[in-house]
Formats: sequence, structure tokens, C-alpha cells
Amino acid sequence: MRRHLWAASAIALVALSGCGEPAKEQGAKVATLASAAAEPSEKASAKPQRPRERLDTTPEEYEAMLVPYNKCMKEHGGFVKGGAGSGSELRPAEKAEMDKSEEANRICEPQFLPLPPWEKDPANPEARDFARDVVACLKDKGVKFVAVSDDGISVALGGEQNDSRSIRKGLELMPECERQVAAKK
Repeated sequence: MRRHLWAASAIALVALSGCGEPAKEQGAKVATLASAAAEPSEKASAKPQRPRERLDTTPEEYEAMLVPYNKCMKEHGGFVKGGAGSGSELRPAEKAEMDKSEEANRICEPQFLPLPPWEKDPANPEARDFARDVVACLKDKGVKFVAVSDDGISVALGGEQNDSRSIRKGLELMPECERQVAAKK
């Protein structure tokens, strides 16, 4: 009986001794959180990221964000805001010009056109909640005709009545409400 006990102990010791050792065979890789996290960031750094607006982005900052997009559009023969061939001439664009501009936009938009603020981005699962909370804030501040738009993430002012007072007051108070709601999140 003692002999069996010693044999079982020896087998258990040999088996357990390999459990705490890292694998040293032929460069075997073990999946870890660190290795899994490193892979996406390596891929992400290889591709340039589109700029993202913030809720407090100024018009000047937005124009600066558009510079790479406008450059790309120009390089691909598309319309550029305010530039030659931008459609600012007093004539309708021809079909060939529109087609060329649409093709340039298909190339440039996914690379360079600024993304909306995260709070208003359709990719954000909480964007609908943000819009709902902004509407509630505007109503609390006395905007009478305001609702979440049909898209679920925009705010519609004026309602069916096209109430100019609600539109004016809503536009005036919207940045303040957006900041308040964002600060709570």
C-alpha cells in the first residue's frame, strides 16, 4: 500500500511540475489580454483616423478639420467649397461634374470628412438617449415645440407649426443643453 502511495505521489509531482512553467516549445504563443489588445491597436495605427468634431467645436476649427477632405476632393476632381469647380459659379453643375464629384466623395469621405461629435454619432448606442435628454433640457428651459427627429439622434425645433420662437430659442439654448447633458454622462 505504501508503494502505491509513493508511486501516485511521484506521478502527481511530475504532472504538476509542468503546470506553473511557461511554454518554451518552438515559440508557442498563448493568447493573453495583452496580446489580444495589441493586435487591433497595431492595425488602427496603420490607418489614419478621421477627425472627430466635439460639441464645442468652433466653425474655425471645423474648417481646419475640412482641409484634408477638401484637398482630397480637389485631387480627385470633386467640388471643393469655395474653390474653382466648387459649384459656386452661377450655373448648374453638369451631370459629368456631379458624377466626378460623387466619385471623389466616395473616396475622400471615409478617410477625411470629420465624424460628428460622439454624442451625435449614429454609431454610438447612447446617441438616442443623448438626443432625448437634450430635448428634455430644452423643454425645461421653455422651448415649446421640440422633439427628437425621425432619425432618432437629431433634435427637431419648431414642430409642425414651424414656430419661429421655439426655433430661435432652441438654437440659442441647444449648446448649453448639450453641454449639460454631456457633463452628466
